[in-house]
Amino acid sequence: MFRDTSHLVVEELSRTLERIDPAQVQAFVDALLAADKVFVVGVGRVLLALQAMTKRFAHLGIAITYVGAITEPAITPKDLLVVGSGSGSSLFPLAIARKAKAIGAKVVHIGSNPQSDMKDVADFMVRIPVRTKLYLDDEIDSRQPMTSLFEQSLLIFGDIVAKMIIDERQLDLKGLWQHHANLE
Repeated sequence: MFRDTSHLVVEELSRTLERIDPAQVQAFVDALLAADKVFVVGVGRVLLALQAMTKRFAHLGIAITYVGAITEPAITPKDLLVVGSGSGSSLFPLAIARKAKAIGAKVVHIGSNPQSDMKDVADFMVRIPVRTKLYLDDEIDSRQPMTSLFEQSLLIFGDIVAKMIIDERQLDLKGLWQHHANLE
């Protein structure tokens, strides 16, 4: 049962990653590297995946935090807000995106629904076209519970982007350890 289930999950992830538009990913990398500061916002398991992404990007020297962190600085027009929301309609991320946009920050939506309310706020979207609570026709179906495939894809997407940045900036993998927590 474990081997069959693990094969199913890996196959779903592989199919999903193949459907992400490389041009959208490169635009995301460019926006990350151009921003003075990067903020992420999401809720639930999506927020957990974004926080893992935040930690990894910080290891790469990117000034990044998540909305609500006790040390969160002010966002400015020179900054980027990354909104993780499969449906694009989660109330808190959508409200934060509208506020960031009103301040003049760039907003990118990582999600599945290109027709959500977020389309009117985000500068661009990176679409992870997997099953959401909306059950759109062109979403990749999943046999996993609820939106597990989106959260897994988001986590792996973050690590793929980190590797792209490492390669683009020609960062030394061993040297990255200087940014790793050492009070553990």
